[in-house]
Amino acid sequence: MAFRLSNNLIGILNIITFLLSIPILVAGIWLRSHGSTECERFLDTPVIIVGVFLMVVSLAGLIGACCGVNWLLWLYLVVMFILILVGICFTVFAFVVTNKGAGEVVSGRGYKQYRLGDYSNWLQKRVNDTKNWNKIKSCLIDSKVCSTFNEKHLNDTLEEFYKEELTAIQSGCCKPSDDCGFTYVSPINWTNTTGNYTDTDCSAWSNDPSTLCFNCNSCKAGLLDNIKGQWKKVAIVCIVFLIFLIATYSIGCCAFRNNRRDNYNYGWKA
Repeated sequence: MAFRLSNNLIGILNIITFLLSIPILVAGIWLRSHGSTECERFLDTPVIIVGVFLMVVSLAGLIGACCGVNWLLWLYLVVMFILILVGICFTVFAFVVTNKGAGEVVSGRGYKQYRLGDYSNWLQKRVNDTKNWNKIKSCLIDSKVCSTFNEKHLNDTLEEFYKEELTAIQSGCCKPSDDCGFTYVSPINWTNTTGNYTDTDCSAWSNDPSTLCFNCNSCKAGLLDNIKGQWKKVAIVCIVFLIFLIATYSIGCCAFRNNRRDNYNYGWKA
């Protein structure tokens, strides 16, 4: 049974994929045993699943192409086809969902203000769900994003602070909205002023480091702005990955056809 170029290429690609799956699987197991926070432990199961999935699929493609096991190669191609469809759907969805929303430039400020209503309804529903937000809030607190922010800008005067280029999460979660008119003491310490606030985030603010503006809509908006940027990067990576998958799928189809032809010729000669 002669090996053809497409079979060899599929074999090489799947050896590479199999080798890549090993560190992914090890990383998932390491997170499960060493994860110190809920956020880190949350990642372990998906990472382990991805590692095992890549390992099994690459073995199926490798054995199917190089050993002439046609049913394994057929299964490999079915999985690849499903992955391509899922990848296309996710990429389109990611671009549609992240199409809306952006930070609002504030006069005399180096940072932007973020408003939840500017982002897509689908994203808003995810962060407005109390159960989801409590988990996200716990991760933000565990990551010490605001304590690091405070240490970095602790010696800033008010004028210097206003000129800082803060990240979306720092601006939305670690300080009160500029609309509140609070008096600056330090980056995460502001003197509340009494009054009827038009922005509900003003009453949600607290100088308690475990509270700050983590219950504010601006914090949710800042997170969504961060997610928006990350998803767009992931979508671009997905496009590259889809090109690789489609090329691999095409080579796999050629290998499958070669296997069928070889099996037919072998059976005919026998």
